[in-house]
Amino acid sequence: MNDRLKALADAGVSIWLDDLSRERIESGNLAALVEEKSVVGVTTNPTIFAGAIADGERYDDQVKSLVAEGKDVDEVIFALTTEDVRNACDVLKPVADATADDGRVSIEVEPGLAKDTAGTIASAQQLWAAVDRPNALIKIPATMEGLPAITAAIAQGISVNVTLIFSLDRYQAVMDAYLTGLEQAREAGLDLSTIRSVASFFISRVDSEIDKRLEKVGTDEALALRGKAAVANARLAYAAYEEVVASDRWKTLAEAGANAQRPLWASTGVKNPDYSDTLYVADLVVADTVNTMPEKTMDAFGDHGEVTGDEVTGKGPEAQQVMDAVVAAGVDLDDVMVVLEDEGVSKFVDSWDDLVTTVKGQMEAAK
Repeated sequence: MNDRLKALADAGVSIWLDDLSRERIESGNLAALVEEKSVVGVTTNPTIFAGAIADGERYDDQVKSLVAEGKDVDEVIFALTTEDVRNACDVLKPVADATADDGRVSIEVEPGLAKDTAGTIASAQQLWAAVDRPNALIKIPATMEGLPAITAAIAQGISVNVTLIFSLDRYQAVMDAYLTGLEQAREAGLDLSTIRSVASFFISRVDSEIDKRLEKVGTDEALALRGKAAVANARLAYAAYEEVVASDRWKTLAEAGANAQRPLWASTGVKNPDYSDTLYVADLVVADTVNTMPEKTMDAFGDHGEVTGDEVTGKGPEAQQVMDAVVAAGVDLDDVMVVLEDEGVSKFVDSWDDLVTTVKGQMEAAK
């Protein structure tokens, strides 16, 4: 087992792989990552599936069978992706059995539903039923329309990975949506201990957008703030999480068997080559969190990453100073967060379109 990644896990950080393919599952690679690199969960998205299906001959027989049955492209995508997630859940079942919150595999509702509450709820129900594994997580975006869908899914006992969270305000609304869902589930007589959730707070894109604006300002003060906002934003998010889990409202739910909605650091691959390639892992080490990372970032940390203790708890005031300085430099943070959410939804829609194109090509080849 890799010592550096083990040290990260020992610090209370759950390492999840931001990638999945049938090749990884059937070759034993995913199981090996659990043993060798302390991987205890998996996240997916349409881009990941598009790449896997485009490159993987292991999908050919299933595609041929589905085409022969007269399935359309959406039905084929649904069948291929839910099978991969179901099988990955089975690979990770021993982890789920041995731990309180890990061994989870995420699958996303169709991105085009990001502004459609009812459609998102229906998609979450369909995915949950099709995967049919208790260690699955259904990814729902943290749009305004996604918030009531989060509550509805949790209230029905569906475990949820809330994705595309950028701002503190929206994160607080996500936590409220989760608690409301738990309260409704309790009223309906559901076993709260079976419901899991993570809140995926995006990291690198925050720096990318804010750095661009700081460079446009161009002052020494502005330029000195580059590469600092994303970590500061995440540390403030963790402080908000601590407030919630200290509240009487949460304690009442916890006594009824509820599980905390852990913060998940997403988009942790570093995009700026001037920054350390382990920045968004090393600087966000804190217990009871998840860091989902592409294998490239995982390998970088395994090679030269350092765990120097808790890098988050108690650093809220310092983080607030960074964000205040960013505002003082002339960056409109509210606008940043709107742009990031809009771009995030748009990118996921584009990647879904790429997935549709990829699968259509596979279906044509199967005829």
